[in-house]
Amino acid sequence: MTPPSQHANLSPTRWAGFTFDQQVLMIGNEMNRTLSMLVIGAWDRVLSGYERVLQLTDLTIAAAATRSRRRELLRWRDLIAELYVDPRPGVVQHRQAFRCLLQFTPAASRQIEPLLGSEPA
Repeated sequence: MTPPSQHANLSPTRWAGFTFDQQVLMIGNEMNRTLSMLVIGAWDRVLSGYERVLQLTDLTIAAAATRSRRRELLRWRDLIAELYVDPRPGVVQHRQAFRCLLQFTPAASRQIEPLLGSEPA
């Protein structure tokens, strides 16, 4: 996987300067963009979206303040890695993983209803 150009200059030190809330919300932003591409079947853009999500997730894992946070992020990363290797990832699975991400922090969880609705995925 080559580093996506959007985050090519994003260093681990700079990423670690963001709060965990901010990191989760920025990953969520990439998940939301990828969802839009998934819905229309733009598979090349879906793939690059998942690459960006994985890159930001890896930076977040590296900056994780606690072992338990790192463990939960690694579990979540596995969900995205499965979507990444699937030639035609499903919208339902994406939305479930997105919802799970947004549940990591109270600030991010406030975005669930506006982005994904009140129904579980």
